[in-house]
Amino acid sequence: MATTKTEFNSSYIIGISFISALGGYLFGFDFAVISGALPFLRTEFMLNAWWEGFLTGSLALGCIVGCLAAGKIADRYGRKPGLAIAAFVFAVSSIGMAFSGNLSIFVAMRFAAGIGVGMASMLSPMYIAEVSPAKVRGRNVAINQLTIVIGILVTNLVNYKLADFGSDAWRWMFGLGVVPSILFLVGVIWLPESPRWLMQKGKNEQAKKILNKIGSPEFVKNTVGDIEKSMADHTGKQSYAAVFAKGVRPAVLVGITLAVFQQLCGINVVFNYTSTIFESVGASLDRQLFETVAIGLVNLIFTIFAMWQVDKLGRRPLMLIGSIGLSVTYIILAYLLQSGAAAGIVSIFVLLSISMYASSLAPVTWVLISEIFPNHIRGLASSVAIVSLWGAYFILVFTFPILAEKLGTYGPFYLYAGICFLGFLFVLKKVKETKGKTLEELENTFVGH
Repeated sequence: MATTKTEFNSSYIIGISFISALGGYLFGFDFAVISGALPFLRTEFMLNAWWEGFLTGSLALGCIVGCLAAGKIADRYGRKPGLAIAAFVFAVSSIGMAFSGNLSIFVAMRFAAGIGVGMASMLSPMYIAEVSPAKVRGRNVAINQLTIVIGILVTNLVNYKLADFGSDAWRWMFGLGVVPSILFLVGVIWLPESPRWLMQKGKNEQAKKILNKIGSPEFVKNTVGDIEKSMADHTGKQSYAAVFAKGVRPAVLVGITLAVFQQLCGINVVFNYTSTIFESVGASLDRQLFETVAIGLVNLIFTIFAMWQVDKLGRRPLMLIGSIGLSVTYIILAYLLQSGAAAGIVSIFVLLSISMYASSLAPVTWVLISEIFPNHIRGLASSVAIVSLWGAYFILVFTFPILAEKLGTYGPFYLYAGICFLGFLFVLKKVKETKGKTLEELENTFVGH
């Protein structure tokens, strides 16, 4: 379906996309806060390598539960209630982590935070994709990644400032998560429901009212027609069996593989274990925390670059450049760590790897997951892909401290370089371009091919 610049209400779409994407900010917050807090938590809870990995990864285990719950809630009750529940859970868990009296309570609260993050990580990009016209959908879904990296940067800056508060600084780091949670909850109240979900439930008039706010009468007519056509043969009950049905299996397998690759590419080791990496080359605690700020800043700059290019250059070229670029950069980084290079030189290649990831795998994976599944299974299929993502994240962050203890901090990066090369080959062979196509047109691209 062709669109013109005057056919849709850009300011309204961007407004509701940013509100929905506040779920990404929560993701970024909880993702980054652990990096600044780990030096304090190691002392507070006397962590060994196993517990350090499990404490960090416990967020991912909660995310898996959150994704599974969100898929059901999104398809049964709508996208909006799921976003509200995510915000509430996150607010409660932030307070719980701040007041944790022992390791067991802290891990339980971080697991609970993961439930909220998992729900938001699935629902925010899916909601944005469903309210965005094809021409700007890639950029709008990438807004979710933008709020993630803003969350990471702001949290790293706050952690850097809080580090001088003494041994209880980590409690403030986690407790401040309640602020964006409440803002997100208030914002969700204002959001309209997804018109695609409303039409699935037979609420066509409500859907048309929302679509009229999004675009012109011609846009509404075309969109309604496309949705009705895509759902004509899929009026049955949602089920995981439908997600893995033969006709949609190719799209689901592509989504799962991309989600797993985004995590096992290894970059989140750099985000979560910045202090460990720079401690291994003799950096002070102040320098370690400063590096988290530099990482957050580079992450933001290159995410904005990806938002600019995702609907121009396309999804596939960005993924190919990022995956092969990461592979090469990791080999150099591993060699530098192995040879005991100066922290400043290590920092250059750490930041280069962040730039590669932020301009490719980070935002584009979320865009593709929000696009490639058919309307009738989008909620459940998205949850399956993102559960796979969080499972891979747990494996990555749980194993790194153990691998680093056995092989040296540099050792795992040779492994991640190999994974990135395999990811490059997968994208080259299996991923098709999606830019500029409606969600309904993409059903013919990824389903049954």
